[in-house]
Amino acid sequence: MSRRELFGSLCAMVFLVNLARVVFAPLVQPVAADFGVTAASLGVVTSAAWLGSAAPRLPTGYLLTRVDRHRVVAATGAMLVATSVFTGLSDSRLDLVVGAFLMGLSSGTYFIAANPLVSELFPDRLGQAIGVHGMASQLAAVGAPLAVSAILLVGEWRTTFLCIAAVAAVATVVLVVAARRTDLPDAGREDRSIRRATRAQWPIVLTGIALLGAAGFMWNAVFNLYGDYLDVAKGIDPATGRTLLSLMFAAGVPAFVVTGRLADRVPNVPLLLALVAATVVGVLALTVAEGLLVVAAVSVALGYAVHGLFPATDAYMLSSLPDRHRASAYSVYSASMMFVQALGSGAVGTAVAGGVGYTVAFRTVAAGVGVVFLGLVALYAAGWLPAGGDESRSPA
Repeated sequence: MSRRELFGSLCAMVFLVNLARVVFAPLVQPVAADFGVTAASLGVVTSAAWLGSAAPRLPTGYLLTRVDRHRVVAATGAMLVATSVFTGLSDSRLDLVVGAFLMGLSSGTYFIAANPLVSELFPDRLGQAIGVHGMASQLAAVGAPLAVSAILLVGEWRTTFLCIAAVAAVATVVLVVAARRTDLPDAGREDRSIRRATRAQWPIVLTGIALLGAAGFMWNAVFNLYGDYLDVAKGIDPATGRTLLSLMFAAGVPAFVVTGRLADRVPNVPLLLALVAATVVGVLALTVAEGLLVVAAVSVALGYAVHGLFPATDAYMLSSLPDRHRASAYSVYSASMMFVQALGSGAVGTAVAGGVGYTVAFRTVAAGVGVVFLGLVALYAAGWLPAGGDESRSPA
């Protein structure tokens, strides 16, 4: 069986593990009605899913110094099956919180194990492979509301999780068979110490955190508070706001593929700096946009720019890190970056709750990311920013 077929099974798996993180948002209202509680009281459930996704990233990096990548990926599939069944059988809010956290664990573990594996399966087309893999993940974010709506027409909210468990079981079996029949790369066999990897690769790890951590902090605040922002600051009703948010996420689907391919053809650092700048400009433009069509256009452009950052950063990190340090150093970067990102909505939400206007809050955060951007540009111009392996590529 070829590496392409194994890659296909990985794309199916990444769709499912990301669905495990995003499926709770569209289920909040039907679950609240079933449990007889307010939808707001279930906000902790969605938070638990993302906390679960962040929690295992560093431990998974350690695990990968002892266990082959494909075995860890297969274990995440088995984990997703078990936790989805548990969540589907929940009969209290506490059970649902625990289930969401456990389902989130499968996604965090998967990304740390699978992204290095994907990069090693296709070292000559790393950006393209990461982009397609990321697109499969993004399709889950776009399709989750539609899938939930379809399932609720024929069943209840619990059916969603039982369906995820059933499909994940099949996908896991296919992945295990594919891995056994594929000539797998042995690039990570010397990767045996997170401490040594971090000590050796700290410049590029910090660069990745600065690039995606800062922009991700801003993006986390924007997309989590987007609906309320449009309602309060733009006078756009919640239903239309949800539609615009879906459009913003949908813009990420082509962004993963196009930017991933671009990352294989041009030096990665200038590409990343351009995407950070575009994201900052997009947020600032959103604060001045007026009228539904203008807001929609800006939202789509912002969605494209910020989602392009994800495959570009992964391509930069994974192509620059040597085999002996790749998974370990990547796990440190990913865990740290996720922690920084996760603070965005809480920080801005607290400021807004304290009386700061959304427009002022978003512009302040954008200005902060702009300062980070200028600092990175200065470091790059001085030759102090790690270029990794990307400078060997010729511009397209």
